[in-house]
Amino acid sequence: MANWIINNGVSVVTLVSRWTFSDFRIMFAFFLLLFVLIYLCLQVVWMGINLFLFVWFYLFYDLGEDFFYTRHLLGSALAWARAPAAVLNFNCLLILLPVCRNLLSLIRGSLVCCSRSLRKQLDKNIDFHKLVAYTIALMTAVHVIAHLLNVEWYNNSRQGEYDELSTALSNLEDADNTTYLNPIRITSLDPQQIPTYLVFTTIAGITGVIITLALILIITSSMEVIRRSYFEVFWYTHHLFIIFFAGLVIHGAGRIVRRQSNRAQHNYTICKDRVADWGRVPECPLPQFAGGFPGTWYWVIVPMFLYLCERLLRLVRYLQHVHYRKIVMRPSKVLELQMVKKGFKMEVGQYVFLNCPSISQLEWHPFTMTSAPEEEFFSVHIRSAGDWTEKLISIMQQLPEGAQGPKMGVDGPFGTASEDVFDYEVAMLVGAGIGVTPFASILKSIWYKFKDSNPALRTRKIYFYWLCRETNAFEWFADLLQVQEREMEERGIGDFLTYKLFLTGWDQSHANHAMVHFDQETDVVTGLKQKTHYGRPNWDKEFEQVRKENPTAVVGTFLCGPVALAKVLEKKCAKYSDVDPRKTKFYFNKENF
Repeated sequence: MANWIINNGVSVVTLVSRWTFSDFRIMFAFFLLLFVLIYLCLQVVWMGINLFLFVWFYLFYDLGEDFFYTRHLLGSALAWARAPAAVLNFNCLLILLPVCRNLLSLIRGSLVCCSRSLRKQLDKNIDFHKLVAYTIALMTAVHVIAHLLNVEWYNNSRQGEYDELSTALSNLEDADNTTYLNPIRITSLDPQQIPTYLVFTTIAGITGVIITLALILIITSSMEVIRRSYFEVFWYTHHLFIIFFAGLVIHGAGRIVRRQSNRAQHNYTICKDRVADWGRVPECPLPQFAGGFPGTWYWVIVPMFLYLCERLLRLVRYLQHVHYRKIVMRPSKVLELQMVKKGFKMEVGQYVFLNCPSISQLEWHPFTMTSAPEEEFFSVHIRSAGDWTEKLISIMQQLPEGAQGPKMGVDGPFGTASEDVFDYEVAMLVGAGIGVTPFASILKSIWYKFKDSNPALRTRKIYFYWLCRETNAFEWFADLLQVQEREMEERGIGDFLTYKLFLTGWDQSHANHAMVHFDQETDVVTGLKQKTHYGRPNWDKEFEQVRKENPTAVVGTFLCGPVALAKVLEKKCAKYSDVDPRKTKFYFNKENF
């Protein structure tokens, strides 16, 4: 390929110089289309590359002539160790990219002109991050098991338990550190070297142990039960990835897996059966071996650089001053923070990461903004759900009225699926508990847009569903819905917003109280004209109603809530989407942090 480029470089340059602007536009459109197709099939492409790398390197080590003698000592375990290593390198290249949230937000903003399906792939960044992590864990397990077998077979060959060829290969040039094959060697300092000594004294062995232990801690602490109940444990342990990557780059420097380096002089097809003649006859000199150059850093250097830039940008944002405009303690232990930061711009449904050095200088937690882009400040609502949030709420409660709160670092804003809500003709917004926050931002923005007589909105209908366990959880958001009700009615567009509130945690006394006051104009729980429903929604009924009222619409279904509810809604979207493209289609979108 390089020779072709050199030989044909002049003609290629000449050809490109003759291109017109139209040619460049066609070429750009082609590459953009290619990128879209690849990204839409991201998981298929990712799986295909993994399979290709595994098979390619398995066959390379299982059939490669340079590794004939190595395979004689190790058998198929050589290929089973090296093939997963190649897959590991590829996935370690990818593992950091899905968590470079500034990079993803930049890409998402750049693709605003592209299809919603393409942007939707970026919202699955955490799912892809987990998928890559599981693959790394699986390949590490295969790699470690194969190398443990390799060490055992190296040791057996050293002890002379196999044939004459294995013994001869294990005894090669013990005094010379460049020509041996068997890393378990007999030296004057340690004539009885054992496998354990090899594992815990060599570069490859020590780094392998460190990498494996770090990965085990990272994976186990990422379990949902630990992440939700002991976030600090998850956060600190997850940063062992620094040790993992450092060990990964150094690991290959041990050069434990070695290939024959003088095959032109020592032809194994002739010499493998003439062990006694090695070094005595010209056609069979002693075979020499060398370890391969460590190449892992080729794979990880670019993502490590991008992630370093990501962290530097976060540091810059952390140092920027944040001013508290208002601190309000809402019912149900929900803290509202209204903040102002120079140069801060947001879109609906976006989120930020907050850091409070008074609690922890290292921990950052994501919160969806509840303010609208039209407002001069940005706000978040924080529910008590762990040590960090409890400490923050406690600090704010102890502040004198009107005082500024503790220093707060803000990183963001970052894009989410909710940004696309106004790209749909009809939107179904589903929030569970504090998951209502992105939709607060959307509803506020709609309120501001309708202050204009002719708001530039593609969306013509919104269905809003909010599920809460406790009655007082509705209180902090009911004011906004009351304003929305009044505003829509005054402008004669009361049908634009349909909302339903569901109280999922209730007892008979709640129901009896509601029945007694059923004839009142407003709901006894929320004060809204829309009555509160008791129990969980009948999603089949809700989707059927939306489809009936919007027979030809494209409906975007947005959820900020638990995974179990996400699975239900995703199935309903598929069930109630018509096969006829001219009729109702449902597209599911979920917030992911």
